[in-house]
Amino acid sequence: MARTSKFAVLVTSTVAALSLAACSSSGGKQSTSESAAPASASGTPTMTVAFITHAAPGDTFWDLVRKGAEAAAAKSNIELQYQSDPDGANQANLVQSAIDKKVDGIAVTLAKPDAMKANVEKAVKASIPVTALNGGIDSWKSMGVLSYFGQDEKIAGEAAGERLKADGAKKALCVIQEQGHVGLEARCDGTKSAFPDTEKIYVTGTDMPSVQSAITSKLQQDSSIDRVLTLGAPFALTAVKSVKDANSSAKVVTFDTNEELVGAIKNGQVEWAVDQQPYLQGYLAVDSLWLYKNNGNTIGGGQATLTGPAFIDKTNVAAVEQFAAKGTR
Repeated sequence: MARTSKFAVLVTSTVAALSLAACSSSGGKQSTSESAAPASASGTPTMTVAFITHAAPGDTFWDLVRKGAEAAAAKSNIELQYQSDPDGANQANLVQSAIDKKVDGIAVTLAKPDAMKANVEKAVKASIPVTALNGGIDSWKSMGVLSYFGQDEKIAGEAAGERLKADGAKKALCVIQEQGHVGLEARCDGTKSAFPDTEKIYVTGTDMPSVQSAITSKLQQDSSIDRVLTLGAPFALTAVKSVKDANSSAKVVTFDTNEELVGAIKNGQVEWAVDQQPYLQGYLAVDSLWLYKNNGNTIGGGQATLTGPAFIDKTNVAAVEQFAAKGTR
């Protein structure tokens, strides 16, 4: 698609600019790890960055985000403090803790912007530079955040809807695994705007057996559903089981990837995935803080730096597979 091509150009140019300028299991509730590289890694003093996400335990998408953040930290002599909590209020408290520690920078997801706003603004007022990633594309600028790295979820949803239409789909079930997450809602809403016969279903993403049961039940109730659209790789793999349990002929498509999901596309269990390059989001969110601290650089010119969407399907999965195996796609 034309939009996707434009995003690819933007991401490529951004990564090139960063290269010239600067030449794990998912984190569970309030989990913390630190990684630091020797001073010779970048020739600059150690800086401390708090990396705070809304990751839920067991969601392997965040392995890729974290791996990118850790790679940027290792390159630039950054002590990275990773923490996560899917609850908006708890995540906001982690931001407050980072302020109290007087960290040198904060990278944060804003999936629940209303809960995060006050403490993110506190960090900015305390002269701690903040970057945002993955969630909150409509909210980051109003909070005083320096840069945003991710995809426009509504546009990504529209791209998914157009793809469903082109594939000849009749009715799609869009599975939302976390209520109140603005990005997930935007994905389903964008899909519905381009492919009107899309129905939402809400599941509890931290309880995978119940996810499988809910999708199975819906497919049994409505035989007209011929596509199950999930919003994360683990849920797509569960949906494959649901389709089998329901004796349905529906095909599974998804947002986001991991190594197992790439394998499922290769063997035909999943038709395609919308990839937003989570490794790149983590990398850029951390590296941009180093650039700002050491050079006064900012990225994006006041606009979001888009890392997706791009489609992975049977036509290009072989090219992606080698990178998925090492945890960078």
